[in-house]
Amino acid sequence: MPVFSAPAPLSTHGPARIIAMCNQKGGVGKTTTTINVAAALAEYGRKVLIVDFDPQGAASVGLGVSTHDLNATIYDLLVAARPDTRSVIQHTEFSGLDILPANIDLSAAEVQLVGEVARESVLSRILRDVSEDYDVILIDCQPSLGLLTVNALTAAHGVLIPLECEFFALRGVALLVETIEKVRDRLNPRLKIDGIVATMFDSRTLHAREVIERVHQAFGDSLLHTVIGRTVKFPDASVAAEPITRFAPNHAGAQAYRQLARELIARGDAA
Repeated sequence: MPVFSAPAPLSTHGPARIIAMCNQKGGVGKTTTTINVAAALAEYGRKVLIVDFDPQGAASVGLGVSTHDLNATIYDLLVAARPDTRSVIQHTEFSGLDILPANIDLSAAEVQLVGEVARESVLSRILRDVSEDYDVILIDCQPSLGLLTVNALTAAHGVLIPLECEFFALRGVALLVETIEKVRDRLNPRLKIDGIVATMFDSRTLHAREVIERVHQAFGDSLLHTVIGRTVKFPDASVAAEPITRFAPNHAGAQAYRQLARELIARGDAA
């Protein structure tokens, strides 16, 4: 595996590269990857905003936000005539890392957006006001290919696809890529796949190694070099409401996410 060196510090910030963390299959490590890539990028001096775009609010909870006590969430911005994005952003206790939180209210958004003009571009409008404030905006999508996910893909420059190292997860990637291509053709010509990142990898099993080989055959250079191993430290860090880079900074999982952040910066996908 190539070694990606620590990036040079930034002298200025913005405009942000917007990356949608997307896979319609649940349980593949989307939120874990969103939180930990964001924390690692912040460690390297990047200003990062997470957009929690999943009604479960897992990214918000994973950064210590009490989702039941929020006065406003991303849902309020989606349905507002004149959204004030900065008023909803929460600063976390992790330097350089902010979040637009979500809770169960977001589950009503798809129904309410159906009748909107340019309904696929509502999130783009919300993020336009703050994109100059950040270097990277990571959108943690819900596990579906519905209107919220299409909004995320329409707002994004790139897509990062976390892929669990098992064959059922692999089967769904073709459908996701088809959706990405439709959004690129019809709504967002700049959209590209920044990469596929293998998650929950267990090097002891032939099955996991075969899945990675199949992904490499199918997608070539889109498969990132960094592989995220399976470990109980990730759920432990989630319970503690901390990125693993803070919870267990010397653990192999923390090192893997720092490596992933460096790889994305080296590729120009999170510069």
